[in-house]
Amino acid sequence: MEIKILGTGCPKCKQLEKLTKDALEENNISAEVKKVEDIVEIMNFGVMATPGLVINGKVVLSGRLPSKSELLTIIETNN
Repeated sequence: MEIKILGTGCPKCKQLEKLTKDALEENNISAEVKKVEDIVEIMNFGVMATPGLVINGKVVLSGRLPSKSELLTIIETNN
């Protein structure tokens, strides 16, 4: 599974990255996590509000921070 965190480096983007890595580790889910900060690449995903979360090439969340349980559900649903 490939997960991309879309964001230019704002606090919410950094928080989503940490939350995602924590959720993966706590639930023994194997995934490659990449941080995408290039605004052009972010816009290519059609994301206009960050943070954004992309799993296996599909945008699954943008513009807000999910709760840890919601994030885990999103990850498991899109695995």
